[in-house]
Amino acid sequence: MNSRERVFAALNRNEPDQVPIIEGLIDLTIINKIFPGSSYMDFVEKVGLDAVGINQPWDISTNIKWIDKQRRIYQDKWGVVRQFTTEAVSYPLEGPIHSEKDLKKYIPPNPTDEALLGDLPQIVNKFRGKKAVMWLSHDAFIIPSFLRGMDNFLMDFIVNPNFARKLINLCVEFNVEEVKTAVRAGAEIIILGDDYAFKQGPLMSPSQFREFILPGLTKVVQTGKREGAFVIKHTDGNIWSLMDMLVEGGIDAINPLEPDAGMDIGKVKRKYGNKLCLVGNIDCGYLLSHASVEKVIEAVRRCILEAAPGGGFIMSSSNSIHSSVKPENYMAMIKAAKKHGKYPIDF
Repeated sequence: MNSRERVFAALNRNEPDQVPIIEGLIDLTIINKIFPGSSYMDFVEKVGLDAVGINQPWDISTNIKWIDKQRRIYQDKWGVVRQFTTEAVSYPLEGPIHSEKDLKKYIPPNPTDEALLGDLPQIVNKFRGKKAVMWLSHDAFIIPSFLRGMDNFLMDFIVNPNFARKLINLCVEFNVEEVKTAVRAGAEIIILGDDYAFKQGPLMSPSQFREFILPGLTKVVQTGKREGAFVIKHTDGNIWSLMDMLVEGGIDAINPLEPDAGMDIGKVKRKYGNKLCLVGNIDCGYLLSHASVEKVIEAVRRCILEAAPGGGFIMSSSNSIHSSVKPENYMAMIKAAKKHGKYPIDF
């Protein structure tokens, strides 16, 4: 099997020749520490990852309006004021929608603008048929929370639910059209990156998730699948109380199953392995950032033993390869997955 076939077999919950390895975001500082001067696309080839995306942080490829370059503060295409820190993903400071009046006059970006595709055409041209091509999109939660502010948006569920629904619908319609644009440009896997939870549980009640978020999530998922793509749902945190609804929403795979938040991949495999491909869950906190190489190898072996038998498993970190990850630990993770992830799993 080549990389693309390997990933697709796993997403179809079958056994490929070996456990695929993917990563949604790899900090450029880590890439340059491992292979100085290497581009992201070169890095993917050199280390043998099985899927490739645009590897860009939140919304910086187009329509930036700098507010304060010295402080690295800018306004993105949605009108959200954000600030770069030491990490790849910038931090949202303030959204443009403070009232229903703001929402009525708000004009979202154009989801069919080819400029929004960034490097996707070049990636498709280089890797078509060889590696699975990923595209990061969103569903019904994170963009509304940026536009409105997280606290305000969650409060709207209670004090102004109609306002919340209107804002969600606006963002979902954008995401639906963006997914169509990306898949028609060559994306084969849609990763929906909205985080729903922290380590103790969801940011909202399960009943609120069902009422406000699940319909939009389902709509975006169905769009991606109708267009011919697989859909991976990414969300950090403890999502046990949401898992049945995520399955109901029609996703093909769940990522990253954060171990530090109680998402034991063996338990997930036993309960949901016949319904979902599992993508994860090597801890990118203490393990990849501070532990020894030996501990990383041990964790990779354990993860493969618990999640890989029978197929439907893809190796990945528990969030991303951020700037604090030790390069030697990341490389140890990849090498151990290649060594111990060959089917049939027997070691």
